[in-house]
Amino acid sequence: MKILITGAAGFIGSHTAERALRQGHSVVGLDNFNYYYNPDFKRENVAAINATAAECGSGDVDFVMIEGDIRDKALLNQIFSQHKPDAVIHLAANAGVRPSIKNPELYTEVNINGTVNLLECMRENEVKRLLFASSSSVYGNNQKLPFAETDFVDHPISPYAATKKAGELLCHTYHHLYGINVACLRFFTVYGPRQRPDLAIYKFTGLISQDKPVPVYGDGSTKRDYTFIGDILDGMFKALDYINSPQSRYDIFNLGESKVISLGDMISTIEQALGKKAVLHHMPSFKGDVECTFADISHSQTELGYNPVTNFEQGIEVFVEWYTANRM
Repeated sequence: MKILITGAAGFIGSHTAERALRQGHSVVGLDNFNYYYNPDFKRENVAAINATAAECGSGDVDFVMIEGDIRDKALLNQIFSQHKPDAVIHLAANAGVRPSIKNPELYTEVNINGTVNLLECMRENEVKRLLFASSSSVYGNNQKLPFAETDFVDHPISPYAATKKAGELLCHTYHHLYGINVACLRFFTVYGPRQRPDLAIYKFTGLISQDKPVPVYGDGSTKRDYTFIGDILDGMFKALDYINSPQSRYDIFNLGESKVISLGDMISTIEQALGKKAVLHHMPSFKGDVECTFADISHSQTELGYNPVTNFEQGIEVFVEWYTANRM
């Protein structure tokens, strides 16, 4: 299978590309290498993908990286025409709750209009398989825990969350009208090697290792369902198998660990892995942050056979080992 992966140079995207290559697929990667964080990190990720492609090298397995933007419909048309993908894994997006509050127009342009561009190219080229990267942020501050895919999600509390819910709805529309098989994957706080530097685990690891103050918003009681990148990849490729079917399929799947870790416990776990104590700097709660994320993964277990295996302590040890080797 030839897979177009948008956002292929990023954290999740680069791991996804490598997993696809190891499974014998060909990969066309698309990324705009923007300055949301240091694009040199993304180029390091691409080098790792190229190394994996070389390891897997055969006539049927290859990797092509294209620098460009999903808002560029002409470029997308060219990619579909030239490379003729069999499936799309759509990970490209402007990420982050707090930046979306400062710049909602950009998030709308990229996450909604860019997704429409991609769906239109799929329609025009009769590409019938799509994985769409959604987010646990769509659940907002729902009081019912854990979050299930059938829960009401019409009260997002950030523009980012709203764009992800809009993406799910657009995917359903194109499934209904044009028969595209879609799995929308609601990721729950993904972490691991190559994690984006704006995310808490990466940021806190750096600050603690440098004896700098760690900003703690609120009282440290906010909770997250942290999910290791390896478990996310397992869920993604099980979902790819699910939509690679002659049956008409559209579904939404939670991909989480189904365990919650408080902010305070997250910091303590990083302290233990680094062998250093954090200097905490307490700050007021941030209005766009949700209080708790907690995935009900029973639907993903039943339909996909999804089964996360990496607990938080193990995952943090792997991340800190990577961080120490690559960022210190």
